[in-house]
Amino acid sequence: MTVQAYILVQTEVGKAADVARAIAAIKGVTLAEDVTGPYDVIVRAEGPTVDELGTLVVSSIQAVPGITRTLTCPVVSL
Repeated sequence: MTVQAYILVQTEVGKAADVARAIAAIKGVTLAEDVTGPYDVIVRAEGPTVDELGTLVVSSIQAVPGITRTLTCPVVSL
């Protein structure tokens, strides 16, 4: 079973489209779209474990130039 999360991304002004394209190319990312509102990009990502998903966010997604802040929201089954 995979662990999934939504990652809400804030970017530098004018960088949302570039950031979304760069994130979409990262292995483990299933969706990356630029949006309007308090966040600039919404990402859906998955990994085999919580630790590996966390590593994906910290090591790969947050390393994309133009990102100023992320908020990770794990998907839960209630």
